[in-house]
Amino acid sequence: MLPDAIDPAVVRRALVIKFRHHGDVLLAAPVFRVLRALIPKVEVDALIYEDSLDMLRLNPDIATIHTIDRRTRDLPFSRKIAAERRLLTALKDRHYDLVVHLTEHPRGAVLARILKPRYAVARRYPGRRGRWWRKSFTHLYDVPARQRHTVETHLDALRRLGLMIPPEEKALRLVAGPEAWSGVDGRLTRAGLAARPFLVIHPTSRWLFKAWPAASTTALIRKLQAAGHTLVVTSGPDAAERQVIGEILAPLQPSDTLIDWSGTLTLKELAALLQRARLFIGVDSAPMHMASAMGTPVVAIFGPSGDQEWAPWQVPARVLTASTYSCRPCGFAGCGDGQLSECMGAVGVDEALQAITDLLEDTKTRACASS
Repeated sequence: MLPDAIDPAVVRRALVIKFRHHGDVLLAAPVFRVLRALIPKVEVDALIYEDSLDMLRLNPDIATIHTIDRRTRDLPFSRKIAAERRLLTALKDRHYDLVVHLTEHPRGAVLARILKPRYAVARRYPGRRGRWWRKSFTHLYDVPARQRHTVETHLDALRRLGLMIPPEEKALRLVAGPEAWSGVDGRLTRAGLAARPFLVIHPTSRWLFKAWPAASTTALIRKLQAAGHTLVVTSGPDAAERQVIGEILAPLQPSDTLIDWSGTLTLKELAALLQRARLFIGVDSAPMHMASAMGTPVVAIFGPSGDQEWAPWQVPARVLTASTYSCRPCGFAGCGDGQLSECMGAVGVDEALQAITDLLEDTKTRACASS
């Protein structure tokens, strides 16, 4: 037993802070789930950036979601202050007994001092966060030098509080919602896919240096169509992502086995689509994590980002990497920060096709259950 383990009986409300992008926020979902499972009658709130709201909205483990609009920084000073006051008032009104801060953003330490919870936990960042950071929290945790999955790193915060993590509570949770289901099912019916198995291919990421070469994706689509598969192509709405999709699809002939829904789905609609899909094919991106949360098998190509930390979580998966590149994962925005990752191009089309074929074979029961 930890000598400074928390007393769960006194924790009525907890705040989990995660200032990151969509996929990172989704990977924090097990923290809410575990707190609800281990602390009787606790209400667990979230504080995230507003653009990541759909990753947690409708999650039954979360009582209240507080958001920060990144665009606030561009507002006049008086409006910035007003927004900060509204947020602080809302947070203070909740009277938190526990704050779990999952990034090194200094705002989390500031809030731990202002909100004065009985317990506050954050990761220790030697050499990057000093005495002021350490004194802001009652508990600090370290992570092993050897990389582990980000979900486990998040849960280390709760382990440091003396909470033992039930393995069955580590699953991701993403709720599409009735509106998204209705919209996607209508689309699938109109496209003739309501009763047909299909694969989702999401070739892009908001960070395009993590994308597979367009020519490779085009070649893979051709081979998958030749093998009798129907594909739905998706992407984010960003113009740069849509341009890449255009390059991928331009050499291909129009077909009822290739449906382009790139840039047209909300995040909730994408979640619903992914749960209907037979398989997800893509790169390290938020949609890859969404597919994991929806229980969909994943084939993912990794380059500069680390597959140990960001691999598909708790679903049947194949992860493809360029083993000949000893420098990966480097964490850079492309080789030399040049926005182009040579290791992504080193993953072959036939290698990807074989991974897809093998995973489809290994997950036949999913196809039978959904048919």
